[in-house]
Amino acid sequence: MKPIHILLVEDNEGDIFLTTEALEESNIVNQISVAKDGQEALDFIFKTKGFEDKTTPDLVLLDVNLPRKSGHEVLRELKTHQTFRKIPVIMLTTSSSRRDIDLSYEYHANCFITKPVEVTDFLDAIASIEQFWLRIASLPN
Repeated sequence: MKPIHILLVEDNEGDIFLTTEALEESNIVNQISVAKDGQEALDFIFKTKGFEDKTTPDLVLLDVNLPRKSGHEVLRELKTHQTFRKIPVIMLTTSSSRRDIDLSYEYHANCFITKPVEVTDFLDAIASIEQFWLRIASLPN
């Protein structure tokens, strides 16, 4: 199985810690990168402003509510870019608003998951993401 690189776009330190810990327990994920705001995520993916040497992620976990550029803005820019539009994007957010869900799919999110409040439920959600997206689904090259 090819090494997997996940870009986690999240500004909450607690969620960064929990998500990276859960993913690192996997034998599948070989690299986890973190961007703490929307603009940093775009710079990372588009390889600009100091991120020129970074590897393109295979999967993006994207929060909706981010500083500088929202998750929806990041998603819209990413999915309209010829080279990067095929990267699967999972919206992983505390929001459960119908507007956020609909807008995410309008901008071609591959999945929308509302973060559970309880830690064990959150870890289960991350394990489910890993199970489906990294063990069952085939990611693009």
